Amino acid sequence: MTYSSAVAYLYRLQKHGIKLGLATMMGLMVRLGMPHARYRALHIAGTNGKGSTAAITAAVLQAAGYRVGLYTSPHLVEFRERIRVNGKMIDESQVALLTEQLKSLCGEDLSPTFFEYTTAMAFQHFADSEVDVAVIEVGLGGRFDATNVVTPMASAVTTISFDHQEYLGRTLSSIAFEKAGIIKSGVPVVVGRLEDEAWRTIEQVARERRASVIRLDENFRTEGETPRKFSYRGLGRQYDGLNCALEGRHQLDNAACALALLEAVAPQGITVMAEAVRAGLGLVDWAGRLEVVDQHPTILLDGAHNPAAATVLADYLLRSDRFRLFRPVVLVLGMMRDKNHRGFVEPLRDLVDEVVLTQSDLSRAATAQELRASLEGLLPHLHVVPSLNEAMALARHLATPDGLVCVTGSLMLIGECKAWFRGCGLSPLRG
Repeated sequence: MTYSSAVAYLYRLQKHGIKLGLATMMGLMVRLGMPHARYRALHIAGTNGKGSTAAITAAVLQAAGYRVGLYTSPHLVEFRERIRVNGKMIDESQVALLTEQLKSLCGEDLSPTFFEYTTAMAFQHFADSEVDVAVIEVGLGGRFDATNVVTPMASAVTTISFDHQEYLGRTLSSIAFEKAGIIKSGVPVVVGRLEDEAWRTIEQVARERRASVIRLDENFRTEGETPRKFSYRGLGRQYDGLNCALEGRHQLDNAACALALLEAVAPQGITVMAEAVRAGLGLVDWAGRLEVVDQHPTILLDGAHNPAAATVLADYLLRSDRFRLFRPVVLVLGMMRDKNHRGFVEPLRDLVDEVVLTQSDLSRAATAQELRASLEGLLPHLHVVPSLNEAMALARHLATPDGLVCVTGSLMLIGECKAWFRGCGLSPLRG
């Protein structure tokens, strides 16, 4: 099997959509010989922040000398972004080999979804690569997510807010219950900044499973206003003068959760010295999140796609010395059809001068016309431009060399935008 034929096969699996439950995934693990049991793991869930927290955790572990697997989703441009060992994407030849191996093992009785297949591929690749630790980001929710077959050294729940309600429930408590599904018996869990309703659910599940809880602002915290210069006060560790390469005040919480997670596993033999903490924070990279990709005008890409993430983006634009004086500010917006369009733009409405509505090349993406209908009367100067190429050309023109173009609303849109800037093709595998 070639890489292109493997991608074509995986693409066909996407027709299965999302299927919550662990039976198929466990069946795959058994047939593979339980690869996920051959290394230590850290498991990270959350509505927002879980990817950044995973990236920071992996970067610090790698700086400490560990061989680290990192599994995240979705990818932006290239499918292989999801599966990395010490920062290196899985080789095309390995994707082909593992796709063929899994296809043979599934036989006639197992029909995994795309995400189950790729999760199994990641777990096997980490075993084949003899990683010391795998940092695993939950795909959706937690309780029935394919990644939840692991028994980690420690878990983390970064944030809980409204997203994917059709799968996770329509209250913070129900969403928290699904994410709390990754909490294992006797396994410590790091908990980020949660509203009281969500916290009560997490606390109850942890108590029932006798899992010790390590809570932000209670057991660990940061001091400082920016990730460029902050201090960490943890369970037993303290670090001053830290500098995280990721932008935005919200990354203080994500960095804190990552460092608390590493402290939680120190009794299990994971040794991370201060030098590794500093090096990992300084080198971490997480594309598509407050990422500047061009100048004159400045073009900022951010994969925010729910109201809580839009609030974080708005806070960054208001507080950042780098961006708050830019004028005009042009918002390029594309979202999925099932998202809360009006709730998303509410925090941004007073910060932008022009809005270009566009759409991703996906059937589940809202069309630019649908976005206009959703947002009527909420945003100024709406321009409807379905083609991303034409939308970006218009946004650049409107911004002038001294302005800011902010592209947001969907990680799928951000991936297409990055491919456009690189002048490269986009993987047919999306989501």
